[in-house]
Amino acid sequence: MAQTGGEDTLDAFKLFSKRKHPSDADRQKAEETDSVPTSKASACDPYRYKMDYPHMGICLIVNNKNFHRSTTSQEDHSNSASFVCVLLSHGDEGVIFGTDGFEQLEMLTKPFKGDRCRSLVGKPKLFFIQACRGSTLDDGAELQADSVEEQSSERIPVEADFLYAYSTAPGYYSWRNTQNGSWFMQALCNMLQHHRGELELMQIMTRVNNTVAMHFESNSNLPGFTGKKQIPCIVSMLTKDLYFPK
Repeated sequence: MAQTGGEDTLDAFKLFSKRKHPSDADRQKAEETDSVPTSKASACDPYRYKMDYPHMGICLIVNNKNFHRSTTSQEDHSNSASFVCVLLSHGDEGVIFGTDGFEQLEMLTKPFKGDRCRSLVGKPKLFFIQACRGSTLDDGAELQADSVEEQSSERIPVEADFLYAYSTAPGYYSWRNTQNGSWFMQALCNMLQHHRGELELMQIMTRVNNTVAMHFESNSNLPGFTGKKQIPCIVSMLTKDLYFPK
């Protein structure tokens, strides 16, 4: 259902101008974390990420609201269990905008890959991206309610152990509420808070998808922009189950 309070708006760079190639647009980047103990289950389970490091790891948060560069990939992550990066801005397919231009998402993630950042090899590297990926609106479709279903020294790919969680599917606008924030981030924070330590990350992300898809619908003052839907898109190269400690 549509949210009460506030108006829903799009994380598009320029809504009414003719869509431009990213090279004519705008760029981005920016940080935070803490240490948390974890269960001993991961120590002996080859299909579960080891999380009992001294620190959970760095969580870098870049929230571009009023359109500085910093990097963490060259730090020593040996005592960290993971790396998380949260990007909130305007965007288009494959790029995200910032105060100094646009940046290809591939260029932001490349420094953290196995051939560049050795201290994160075999550890989960999570990227949560709140931004538009195009200019298509999702009108939604009617759901027929007739049924309801409920470590050794070996080489690994440099692309392994990444998860990219996009707020919307390729080619689509991404919505946020002017009072409550983005649909995706609201659902993500809520599900992580309620299910960490109990559910594996991909189970949590499926619940995020369900929440955004079923419980949000746009309410906009712009003609033709009310009653629109959204579905996040999760791309996983994780090789093990990931449980965040309580």
